[in-house]
Amino acid sequence: MKKLTLVATAVMGLLSSAAAMAQSTVTLYGLVDAGYNHVSGLRGGSFNGLASGIMEGSRWGMRGNEDLGGGYRAIFTLESRFEADTGALSNRPNSGSQVPDRVNTAILASLAAQGLPSAAPLAPGVTVGSLAGQLTTGLGTSAFGVNLAGNLFDRQAYAGLVTPFGAFTLGRQYTPGYLVSAAFDASQTQSSLAAGQVASLPAAFDIRLSNTVQYGIKTGGVTAALMYGAGEVPGSSSAGRFLGVMAMYNGDGYGVGFGHNEKKNELGLKSLHNNVFGANVVIGPGTLYGLYATIKDDNPSGLSPLFAGVPLPVRAQYQTAFNTAFRQDARLMHIGYRFTSGVHTIVTAYNRLDDKRAVNADTDSYGVTYTYALSKRTNLNAVLTRFNNKGQGQVAPGGNGFLGGVTASAGTDSTNVAFGIRHAF
Repeated sequence: MKKLTLVATAVMGLLSSAAAMAQSTVTLYGLVDAGYNHVSGLRGGSFNGLASGIMEGSRWGMRGNEDLGGGYRAIFTLESRFEADTGALSNRPNSGSQVPDRVNTAILASLAAQGLPSAAPLAPGVTVGSLAGQLTTGLGTSAFGVNLAGNLFDRQAYAGLVTPFGAFTLGRQYTPGYLVSAAFDASQTQSSLAAGQVASLPAAFDIRLSNTVQYGIKTGGVTAALMYGAGEVPGSSSAGRFLGVMAMYNGDGYGVGFGHNEKKNELGLKSLHNNVFGANVVIGPGTLYGLYATIKDDNPSGLSPLFAGVPLPVRAQYQTAFNTAFRQDARLMHIGYRFTSGVHTIVTAYNRLDDKRAVNADTDSYGVTYTYALSKRTNLNAVLTRFNNKGQGQVAPGGNGFLGGVTASAGTDSTNVAFGIRHAF
């Protein structure tokens, strides 16, 4: 199968001199991934059905390249997701708009601590608790899913210039910190066994961002990138601003990497920050991978529009309560082994999200995936992953192309069994 890894398409592919084989080229490419998906532990029972993006998200795209001479090239990428089971541009988790139990508990506790008990009336037929419930339902409906806005080129959309001293790209792109997490994940972000699956709601990483400018360079075994994202919030130069940097080194039989992402929310307050450390080494017939990431978010992004209809006398209290409920402070750890022999590829891994907050919403996952290559472009896949939720942990397994959502209640475990076919073109 033609390998379409995140790092190759997002940074290394930009800097590869092999792309300049013609004066001007436009390439149509894509991937279709679909199959049977079983997830246990959900509210109402298990899910059994078809899913798109079990191993990798289904997508199609166009890449353009023009050789300008003297080591300069103009490039562009436009990449769109789609759902192979429905043909849609977006999807929702199997748990729908359900939020983790700890969110509602934290919101009501914070409101009560601020002098707003759940039963207190706010208006005829409206109490503090009922309004909080309406807001959480609205948030789940508007935010829990993939590409809910239905943007055509939600995956990537950028143009740039490759020079003898690096590449400059502008548009919607993968963030540096996420690229490092993808490079040192034994599953290569594929399937429910991927490290990020245990830290998906709320999201532990900004995977892609719009309005970004990136400088990337690849020389010898070093690949590095620096990214700036403009918040484009009227009246504020810092609100929504993003900064990211990463560096990776690939040596003879080993690799190491570091990435850092940091963002301010739409109010200009310090929001999601990540430090990502990764390494791999060839051991025996395969490669051993290790990943460690910090996740810190004291002022979650995207919440402020939720409170537009909240009465002014209590708006600040609701903002504080929701901010408290969606904060993050955790460590993500991954160790995995990837082995390929002929047409067979086996990956086994263990992941742990260690929540440092008082709610202690920990989740562990472990399992195995198997891929059988029918050809260079087509393969069959099988996935078996177990999610163990501890304390207030409530994560359900998803896939590369969709969110898993949450289980029936805090502490409920879940098992994912999936079988699929993947074709790249």
